[in-house]
Amino acid sequence: MRFLLDTHTFLWLINDEQALSTKALQLVSDADNKLFLSIASPWEMAIKIRTGKFTPPKDPLNHFIRRNLQLAEVELLDINLEHVTTLTTLPLHHRDPFDRMLIAQSIVDNLPIISADAAFDAYGITRLW
Repeated sequence: MRFLLDTHTFLWLINDEQALSTKALQLVSDADNKLFLSIASPWEMAIKIRTGKFTPPKDPLNHFIRRNLQLAEVELLDINLEHVTTLTTLPLHHRDPFDRMLIAQSIVDNLPIISADAAFDAYGITRLW
């Protein structure tokens, strides 16, 4: 199966697997599953580094992301026009722009999201945790 990782899921996968639920750990550990990280996630990390809400990694952010994508066998998912235009159809249950993009990508690409964030549930997508 194919899954989209929420930003915190990716960070916990590479830094603190114990923070993942048993189900999430099972899904990300299954070699038959294909994992994706939205390009919105590194974008979110970059903004949070500048605002002091995320501790910057020791390496430059681009090296940190590329190295950990490779180590965790996660593929980067680009944002396309269909993802962007789907945002216009989403109700405003959740105003976080990065989460809204993940929701749009989940809908367009039919990707369940592995996330602890129950706010995603208001959109009728598949969230696993």
